[in-house]
Amino acid sequence: MTVKYIGDDSSPMSLITNNKYKCIGIEKGWYRVIDETGEDYLYPPELFELVEK
Repeated sequence: MTVKYIGDDSSPMSLITNNKYKCIGIEKGWYRVIDETGEDYLYPPELFELVEK
């Protein structure tokens, strides 16, 4: 699925506000997102808006 980062903090090395990211899974309620580094990490879902399921 695709999600948009709506968090306040923006960092070119991890997540940029209003950018869309690929979510490759959900683990214990958190999104596993491929960030700007090209790696996947777990992030809380409240930092994102669902764009495409």
